[in-house]
Amino acid sequence: MPDRDRTRDVAVPERGPSAYLAEFLGTLLLVLFVTLVVSLYVTPGSAADPSPYIDFGVIGLVHAFLLFILIQGLGVISGAHFNPAVTTALLALRQIRPGDAGIYVVCQFAGGIVGVLITKLLLNDFPNADAVNFGAPGLSDRVDGSTLLGMLGEGVGTFILVFVIVGVAVNPRGLKDWAGFAIGSALGMAVMCIAPLTGAGLNPARSFGPALVSGEFGGADTFIFVYLIAPLIGAIFAAAAYFFLYVQPGKKGTAGMEPVG
Repeated sequence: MPDRDRTRDVAVPERGPSAYLAEFLGTLLLVLFVTLVVSLYVTPGSAADPSPYIDFGVIGLVHAFLLFILIQGLGVISGAHFNPAVTTALLALRQIRPGDAGIYVVCQFAGGIVGVLITKLLLNDFPNADAVNFGAPGLSDRVDGSTLLGMLGEGVGTFILVFVIVGVAVNPRGLKDWAGFAIGSALGMAVMCIAPLTGAGLNPARSFGPALVSGEFGGADTFIFVYLIAPLIGAIFAAAAYFFLYVQPGKKGTAGMEPVG
């Protein structure tokens, strides 16, 4: 009788250069347009009016439409992760090989950095872009600069995003025809709710790119815990929730589980 774990490992598809390129390109475009919309639709406060103007509706809708478009266009090639937290969750669920996951994460961070560099090039003469650090997320006064509250916000936002991803795209009984719309909507909703608190990075590559290019991390320890570690924790919790709800013996089976693409 074949070893069950070995059978499941063999079933995980191998990724190749086209998938790695798709992750780089998808993350580049995601971060490019997200940082563009933040730079253009966030007006910092001034001495006359200290309250900044931020159109979270527009920013959230851009996130939703953008992720939907990228999933539809590139999902069949790479699975449309575009986020190290998503890759981590799918690695935990054994939907991607460790070596491929490592290359995905490198491509995602590289794409995020290049995306922000393009934003900086496009908006180099636009002072508002530099004032908002080219879209780098940061803790707002609503959480009093609390690292723990920031981690909670980023973790919860990433949890809902990743849980929707595994629920509709990994779950063999999920409605995959609606995956792009559902996932994009989840991201847009999370951004509208979490961005007033933390800037809604919800993606280590999206957060790291503009922070690196602008040089504004808001404190290295805070950045690491809030924008790198918390999304990974949220993603792992989402993977665990999926496992106990759908995969655990007595629940829905694992046969036919597939990545987004």
